Amino acid sequence: MSAPKIHLYALAGACSVAPHILLHEAGLDFTKTIYKKDDLIKNGGYPEELKTLNPKAKVPVLRVDDDVITENPAIFTYISQQAPEKHLLGKTPFETVRVYEWLNYLSGTLHGQAYGMFYRPGRWVDVQDGSLDKHVLARAKQAIQESYKYIDEKLEGKEWAVGDDFTAVDAYLYVFYRWGVAPAGLDMEKEYPNYTRIAKAVAERASVKAVLKAEGIN
Repeated sequence: MSAPKIHLYALAGACSVAPHILLHEAGLDFTKTIYKKDDLIKNGGYPEELKTLNPKAKVPVLRVDDDVITENPAIFTYISQQAPEKHLLGKTPFETVRVYEWLNYLSGTLHGQAYGMFYRPGRWVDVQDGSLDKHVLARAKQAIQESYKYIDEKLEGKEWAVGDDFTAVDAYLYVFYRWGVAPAGLDMEKEYPNYTRIAKAVAERASVKAVLKAEGIN
């Protein structure tokens, strides 16, 4: 049976950095399309190719042969299944439960709610002139800081987020750590030392270095 043809659609520096990292960690052959924010702004958003694959018009998107997978937890699961020896979803059934506990919190609360308000405040109020944006942004910043405080406490005394080795959680945490530095503008090292420790360990991995180079970010 031939290996599936895998293609990742991603936006440089976005949450799609995480599955990009995991594809390298899993040692899978894949091709990729990396969009740039400036190009999307200039061209009015994602191209029709992406919108056809994902009517939600969001990345990441993972095309596997003729199938399409969206949403990070689902994409992480597929990648992990292709390289079970890497234990990207944990080494035991209970660790896998903890991985999904993390992934649901990060995707739903930190990303969907806190950063959702931060990046697109207009979605959260029924006022189109932007007059309330500053109030939404203030609440978004507070929600981000509350989430990071929770994360930092959860990582106390740990080398990795789950178990004794790298998992998909660490890749996902790394994305949000970067966002905490910029654009959120937080002093991550001072305020969240446990989170910083793990993010720095993730940054040293060959997979991460390869992704940063491929996406043209640092």
